Amino acid sequence: MHKIDIDLVEMTMDVMKYTIDRVSATKRKIGQPQKAEELKALVGETITREGVGGEYAFKMWKKYLSKATVPIDHPRHLAFVPASPTRAAIMFDLVTSASSIHGAYWMEGAGGIFCENEAMSWIVSLTGMPEGAFGVFTSGGTAANLSAIVTAREYWREDDTFKGEKGLIITSIGAHSSIKAMAKVADVDILLVDTEDVMSGNALQNCIDSLTVHQRKRLFAVVATGGTTNAGIIDDLENIATVCEKEALWFHVDAAYGGGALVADSVRHLFNGIEKADSVTIDPHKWMFSPYDCGAVVYKNPELAKKAHAQEGSYLEIFKDEGAHGFNPTDYQIQLTRRVRGLPLWFSLATHGTDKYKEAIERGLELAQIAGKMIEDRPHVELVREPSLSCVLYRRVGWEPNDYRQWTYENHRKGFALITPTKWKTGDSFETVSRFCFINPDTTEKDIEAILDSMA
Repeated sequence: MHKIDIDLVEMTMDVMKYTIDRVSATKRKIGQPQKAEELKALVGETITREGVGGEYAFKMWKKYLSKATVPIDHPRHLAFVPASPTRAAIMFDLVTSASSIHGAYWMEGAGGIFCENEAMSWIVSLTGMPEGAFGVFTSGGTAANLSAIVTAREYWREDDTFKGEKGLIITSIGAHSSIKAMAKVADVDILLVDTEDVMSGNALQNCIDSLTVHQRKRLFAVVATGGTTNAGIIDDLENIATVCEKEALWFHVDAAYGGGALVADSVRHLFNGIEKADSVTIDPHKWMFSPYDCGAVVYKNPELAKKAHAQEGSYLEIFKDEGAHGFNPTDYQIQLTRRVRGLPLWFSLATHGTDKYKEAIERGLELAQIAGKMIEDRPHVELVREPSLSCVLYRRVGWEPNDYRQWTYENHRKGFALITPTKWKTGDSFETVSRFCFINPDTTEKDIEAILDSMA
């Protein structure tokens, strides 16, 4: 398997041709999932004792399996938080894999980690956090949020008063699902401020004031959101930071989606207060045009993260010795084994410059405003709320939840677009609505028009 022969050379050429075709394509189809048994019928047995051969396996991928996936960078993929990695980032993802770098310790990965740190320095500069703040690339927002909260919990438990207590954090119902998921893993409880809109400093203070004595003792952190996934809402970061400072609480900002907008002059002021955070999550694989998977967590005091996460073992001692000469990413987040997933972002930034990033992100913001105006001009649709960042919530007048689902399935089946419904809290109830999230600067006004007109 590890020999170099003519089959390997030919397969390498096939892979490079596929990559060139994929990167240079201007039109792509939206694939659609198929049942596992349907795919099995198409490709047959692929894992056998003798192997089916690279040529056959690659043929099955191109002919059938790749078409059962949805490319996240399709200009009419506006569901969830899509992605649109630059061509430069995609190409360097190949280089990253081919280079076989273990990105845990400086001793093994110095060159790659250096590049990651260059990109990280730019991200940290966007937050405005004080000198000494720094971060590390993770697999995504869930791992970044988990790393931050574990750091906060361990720092809290340095006080012997809290060693036997189960921690408690406060966030809002608009927070990302990963906050609840990582709280389960970290074994901490969550208290939700009942708003899907902006969580204010006053609402947070009222929530804290309503706690029992024991709950207040257990409270150690607040998670605010810098751009909710559902609607692009930015919490009242400035006043939340003030409350956290007053109450001696760790202030974490989950800006996994919205953090990319820190580079945009038009909305940067909406994030005022993020510079006071103890930790911040940003996902470059969302609005910083990096391939999956690439998240990031930034700490005001990285040494606290190192205390919480650095692993010990006799087999690791040599890394610690050599690590004195450089930065060891594994010490600042939950993973030991890690690829240098920040490399594609570094290469793209180095290739294009940060001004191009600013232009592309401003385009996503502009597309949301354009969509909002188009919705206002059409009688069959209406805005649920004003567009926020690159998210637009809107309703089709007269539709029930099942109408939205069937419309989504039909568009996907036809390969036209992928736009999925969501829910928005109005009073005491949740309404099913439709949602755009604009990331890809290749999305056009005609795309938006065609999607809205398909609802008529």
